[in-house]
Amino acid sequence: MSLTDRAASASSDEGARSSAPTVSPPLWQLLQTVAQLLQAVRQGQSTSRLLPQVEVRRRAAVQSLLFRVLRQLGVAQALRQRLAPRAPAPAADALLCTALALCWNDTQAPYDVHTLVNQSVEAAKRSRPTQGQAAFINACLRRFLREREALLGQLQADPSAISPLPPWWVARLQRDHPQVWQHLLEHGQHPAPMTLRVNGRHTSREALHTRWQAAGIASQPVGRQGLQLDKPVDVHQLPGFDAGDCSVQDAAAQLAAELLWDGLLQATPTPSGSAGPAPWRLLDACAAPGGKTAHLLEAAPVDGRSVQLLALEIDATRVPRMEENLRRMGLHAQVRCADAGEPATWWDGQPFDGVLLDAPCSASGIVRRHPDIPWLRRESDIAQLAQQQSRLLEALWPLLRPGGVLVYCTCSVFRAEGQDRIDSFLAHNTDARLRPSPGHLIPLAPANQPGLPDNRLGDHDGFYYAVLEKSPG
Repeated sequence: MSLTDRAASASSDEGARSSAPTVSPPLWQLLQTVAQLLQAVRQGQSTSRLLPQVEVRRRAAVQSLLFRVLRQLGVAQALRQRLAPRAPAPAADALLCTALALCWNDTQAPYDVHTLVNQSVEAAKRSRPTQGQAAFINACLRRFLREREALLGQLQADPSAISPLPPWWVARLQRDHPQVWQHLLEHGQHPAPMTLRVNGRHTSREALHTRWQAAGIASQPVGRQGLQLDKPVDVHQLPGFDAGDCSVQDAAAQLAAELLWDGLLQATPTPSGSAGPAPWRLLDACAAPGGKTAHLLEAAPVDGRSVQLLALEIDATRVPRMEENLRRMGLHAQVRCADAGEPATWWDGQPFDGVLLDAPCSASGIVRRHPDIPWLRRESDIAQLAQQQSRLLEALWPLLRPGGVLVYCTCSVFRAEGQDRIDSFLAHNTDARLRPSPGHLIPLAPANQPGLPDNRLGDHDGFYYAVLEKSPG
């Protein structure tokens, strides 16, 4: 399961700078809520679960501010350390870091910095957990305003201190991508575009583009079936969305189904039976919320063969969402709640022609959509995730027919979850052949770096793809 296919709200987390002040709740209330959510993230809770609990009238403004804070949290923590070497209580520290993250770069602050400071102090006074430290927060922020240039100069003298992300995360990027690691850091500090996949069984990309243009919604083509919006909108405002004409899916994620079908059509064909070609048997191993499942069905070749698609998801609470997505698109797959790594509990013994393994991973390639990810992960998580990825590969490979194709992907830019996993797998499975594959897709890559060749914007998430073919004999 990849985080890439989550709801469209994650694709449009920030509006224009001028939009936040028009929200009706006073700023101090918004800052209170943001600080409370930051404290919860520090305690291990994800924004995907926290934000739906915020009342609707303030949710968009809170999300916009919270994502700004998370993207600059490393800098804010370094400033707080210099202003107060001894950390205050968690609630006060969260509010202080919230204010520092929002106002340290005054040219990009969503509000005037003096307003942010005043409202942060007001937020402290009006919340019981921070009332006793309102004077302390006020003193720290006033000192920051007085000594801003000197404090920022101290940080700039120590590059490791001004990093927006945890040091271990930055070190891994430096090691894995020594030529573009700074680009990856910078890329993660900006909101992601909103990209949709056009359902070719309902309409053409050109027709939907024209329809949106008539409705005042500008977009640009990306990949084979994608349209990237110039400005994010609510999905239900998009003509055709509710009818299943399109789905939210990043340009890089759209490669999964395309690579599997390309590989199958080029691989050794299955023998025909007396009644004609057998149906395509496909497995989507970690399928929720079903974006890639739907794309596999949409992109199926019109060759007279039907498609039997089994979609597995280990989390039972996510299965209804998958079924809902398929119904909206007018598609059908067998959806089961099961652990893909335990085939004995769900496999019928009939081999698959193709397997899509979108493996659980660190999601290091989608931090601009989910800026809480680096703060929720620990360095030790990467080795554990890599072990799980290898377990899934080894469990699913025997289920593939000779000549069949398995596409392995993760929404990660870490080599341990991409190239290293495939190198290890190939070393231990001599019946596996690596077909031409994208490998690590670096977002907005320079011209001499691998990327989506048919995505002229180049504005996609970080991903890894390997296409594996099983020896026919």
